[in-house]
Amino acid sequence: MNRHSLVESLRKRGIKDENVLKAFLKVPREAFVPPHLQDMAYEDTALEIGYGQTISQPYTIGIMLEMLKLKKGLKVLEIGTGSGYTAALIYEITKHPVYSTEIIYSLAERAANTLKKLGYNVSLNRGDTDINIFVRDGSVGLKEYAPFDRIIFHAATPTVPPIHHQLKEGGILVLPLGSLYSQDLVALKREGSRLVEVERKEGFVFVPLKGKYGFDSHY
Repeated sequence: MNRHSLVESLRKRGIKDENVLKAFLKVPREAFVPPHLQDMAYEDTALEIGYGQTISQPYTIGIMLEMLKLKKGLKVLEIGTGSGYTAALIYEITKHPVYSTEIIYSLAERAANTLKKLGYNVSLNRGDTDINIFVRDGSVGLKEYAPFDRIIFHAATPTVPPIHHQLKEGGILVLPLGSLYSQDLVALKREGSRLVEVERKEGFVFVPLKGKYGFDSHY
């Protein structure tokens, strides 16, 4: 498969947002996967990237980006930089600085280097470029750069972390919510001091969230 065939596959599986599909066409997934998995870069499957982490299945990423209802100019916080692939997709849609957290330094550094090689303006622990990666516990958010229009978690959470105050009024949070072995993708919208569920899709498996509000502190 190649980028075009992957996008056609995503379209057939129900991904309808043209901005999301265009981003998949623009960003080379092969740049974000390990060399020994290059021939699988455009398979619609999750791939190992080291440190017990993965680059998510494109279809899953597509669903999450659609649930976020992204558009140009939105300020997004991403929890779990991983390979950096989704940060690039988000930037291609919003054309606005993306803020991303990664708890594993080596992954954050590798993601930053990959993104730089592709021509993105990237910083590590600074917050003054197009894609801003911070090495820290993302489960608590990134309050010094809040509020955000959208927040997305790329790791499974046992409960919804109390970071609704970092969302703008009407902002959307998307995260995999559930047990260690099975989660639902849930979209929550900020209405005043509450987060109200607006969409749910069942049957996903993500790596577990680390940090204060992750599985480390619950089990």
